Amino acid sequence: MSEHRRKPPQPEGGGRAAARRARSGNTGRRATPRGSAPSSSAHGSAGVEPPSHGGGRAEARRAAQRGSGGRRRAAPAAGQGGGRRGGPPAKKRFIDYPRAGKDGVGRWLPSWKLVTGLFVAFIGGLMGIAGIAYAMVEVPDEALSARAQNNVYYWSDGSQMVATGGESQRNRQIVPLDQIDKSMQYAVISAENKSFETDSGVDPMGIGRALFNMAKGGQTQGGSTITQQYVKNAVLDDQEQTLSRKFKELFISIKVGTTKSKDEIMAGYLNTAYYGRSAYGIQAASRAYFDKDAVDLNASESALLAAVLKGATYYDPAGVASDNPAKTTKEANTLRATERWSWILDEEVKDGHLSKSERDKYTDLPKTEPPRANSALGGQVGYLVELANSWVTSHSEDTGITLNKLNQGGYRIYTTFKKDRVKELEKSVSKVYNANIDPKKRPKTDSHVQFGGASVNANTGAIEAIYGGTDALKHWMNNADVTGAQVGSTFKPFVLAAAMQHGVRDPKLGANQGDSTRRPVSQMSIFSAKNKLKIKNYDGSIWTDKNGDQWLQSNDGDESYHSDDNYRITLREAMQHSVNSAFVQLGMDVGLDKVKDAAIKAGIQDGPNIFASNNYPSFSLGTSSPSAIRMAGAYATFANEGEQNDPYSVTKVESEKGTLFQHKKKSKSAFPKPVADNVTDVLKNVVEKGTGTSAKIPGRDVAGKTGTTDGNKSAWFVGYTPQVSTAIAMFRFDDNAKNKQREFEKMYGTGNQTSIHGASFPAEIWKDYMTLALKDAPTENFPKPEKIGEVVETVDAPPSPSTKPSESPSESPSKSPSQSPSSEAPPSPSTTESENTCGPLDFNCQHGGDDEGPGGGDDQGGDNQGPGQTSGPPSPSLPGEGDPGGDGDNGDNGWFKP
Repeated sequence: MSEHRRKPPQPEGGGRAAARRARSGNTGRRATPRGSAPSSSAHGSAGVEPPSHGGGRAEARRAAQRGSGGRRRAAPAAGQGGGRRGGPPAKKRFIDYPRAGKDGVGRWLPSWKLVTGLFVAFIGGLMGIAGIAYAMVEVPDEALSARAQNNVYYWSDGSQMVATGGESQRNRQIVPLDQIDKSMQYAVISAENKSFETDSGVDPMGIGRALFNMAKGGQTQGGSTITQQYVKNAVLDDQEQTLSRKFKELFISIKVGTTKSKDEIMAGYLNTAYYGRSAYGIQAASRAYFDKDAVDLNASESALLAAVLKGATYYDPAGVASDNPAKTTKEANTLRATERWSWILDEEVKDGHLSKSERDKYTDLPKTEPPRANSALGGQVGYLVELANSWVTSHSEDTGITLNKLNQGGYRIYTTFKKDRVKELEKSVSKVYNANIDPKKRPKTDSHVQFGGASVNANTGAIEAIYGGTDALKHWMNNADVTGAQVGSTFKPFVLAAAMQHGVRDPKLGANQGDSTRRPVSQMSIFSAKNKLKIKNYDGSIWTDKNGDQWLQSNDGDESYHSDDNYRITLREAMQHSVNSAFVQLGMDVGLDKVKDAAIKAGIQDGPNIFASNNYPSFSLGTSSPSAIRMAGAYATFANEGEQNDPYSVTKVESEKGTLFQHKKKSKSAFPKPVADNVTDVLKNVVEKGTGTSAKIPGRDVAGKTGTTDGNKSAWFVGYTPQVSTAIAMFRFDDNAKNKQREFEKMYGTGNQTSIHGASFPAEIWKDYMTLALKDAPTENFPKPEKIGEVVETVDAPPSPSTKPSESPSESPSKSPSQSPSSEAPPSPSTTESENTCGPLDFNCQHGGDDEGPGGGDDQGGDNQGPGQTSGPPSPSLPGEGDPGGDGDNGDNGWFKP
């Protein structure tokens, strides 16, 4: 500020004039009087001058004016100035809290602007976070457990047999929405989520209630929409009631609601929900409660299943065992279920999903099936399931189902098994066992007795019934499919078929001959019925093994037939009495390779441990060990006039994708019709006049053959009518796998019988079962056979005139062996040391005999060497370690496996 505008010094005295002068000097409008003393500063004063000795109120004003200075004064020094208006106003804050200019409580109360702003910011932040989370979240694939299913097996009539299998063992079968009745969909919508068809997948109010209750530690709440429950069951696979799970469920549900159709969500929910009774999904629930498919449910049944979804423990009308049994009794549950069932139906009427007239029809709770435990695999069902599984996987080139896929579950497998016939076969076996076998009373002879059986449709090959053992949960081996038991003389029809089709070889030509040089035989061809017949090669030379030992074939009881006629016997009569010597020589003349080929063409499956070596004459006597299923199927080829159908147990396989497999009949011509019809005619004579008379069924044509192995270690009867072929096997074998020394045991004395023959217990079971199985079937007769082949005579007629060979032995057969197993020993060798002289009861003898005395024994040789022999064909393996009925690590006798 310029010098001439400086303030003049103030007088010590004053009054109004002094005050005016001070004001006048303070404005700077007048120059400082000359001669006046300068101010204390060369520049304008910014300080506060010492107070004067007088002036009072006016002086105070002057002091204030001096403190404020003029319009162009400098800024006051730090620490100077004062008063309320001594400085500039404070800068305004963005968030005025605590509030400026307010005292007391008002300073801490936020303004409405602040409250509104914070609320908007909070909501915006949440929306931003939610938006980011929604954009980032991906809907995970359905959990494996939500897709895990079991397999459902059906009887031949389409009714359900059992639901089992699959890695998870969960009783679930996923079905598409069009296979779920609309009434079920409407029931869950009305009961659980009325806005399902229009909502976005979540219910904010429901989520809020759940969060609030869980936060305060109150009752937990589940997802309130169908979409949320589907996400919880199928996607998250997490039933835990926690905040983190709820948040995950929320965001995924929103995403699912916008990316999946309502039909997909509804189908997913109904297929993954739990309905109690171990039923996951609506199809399993429909079967568990009403024994019907989901597509066949009515509105009343659907309403009950929708009620059960609230909690099967409290809403299953049958009652449930629980920690609080008083609240889950049948009565208590029925009451709760009825109330909710009725309420759901009423809600459906309100929602327009059900007409009032339809609603009025349902006055009582629908009747439900009693709960079933999965012990349904007991009895024969376990064997049936095993058989069906084996067939499906062993035919994976047709079914497309490997063992791994089968274990994942989800298949509906329709079988050929007839429920009534399975029960009838089991009943027939039990009847014979209970009446004759007593392990407690006769432990040495009646322990470890087992039966196996199979019944096959003669025209199609469909397996209609099996008997696998006493109980699939107790007896591990399926005796219908795997036994290891030799079939004995039931193998002889294949020898006859080969001889009729190909004929005996020309002894003047080489061993390998075509059919054009052979002589097909007729059933009236003549062979030797001599006991201890010295077996020859086709060219007439004596057969010997590599050690030079000859073969003498014994008959039952060392019996010879027609000694007055040089032992001449027709093949028809030889089959009737099961004469071993005739069929062993016939097999040699035809060629054992042709015999084996005939058995394979008939349906016996080649494979490890099935066929014995065909290098030994005993091959024709049944040293092989095919299963009961395969024997029944092979005999069915004769019943079907030479057309062979492989035995099968599965007609159709379905999954959620539709039909995966449909069985188609594939017949093959195994034998010319005349050959098959002639074999049938010969076997019919066995039942009518021979060893199989105990299998006669009055009024029906029956053909069959008995078989009993050497040492009485197994007994068979295989027979058929024009409609059905059935095989029954009996043997003794220890079930205890820890017994490393187990083997087939002799059956002398078993069932309080001297010995067991194919015509005894096996034929008795066969007849009883077939009588029941065919009680409603029409009577059919076998076709009349045409004459084939020629009468080949391998035995010369005696020089003196003799009568024609009769249809019966000249001497009645001797009584079947009665000696105890301990006394069993091969007879002494004949004078020719190298000759084989195996006795009829010598199981260790290679050729053995066919023990078929009165009462029907039929004891063919084992496969071990006779006296003097050091080598021979290997014995078929026994069930157990290294055996097809064991762990599956070794060869398999099963009919269904390669």
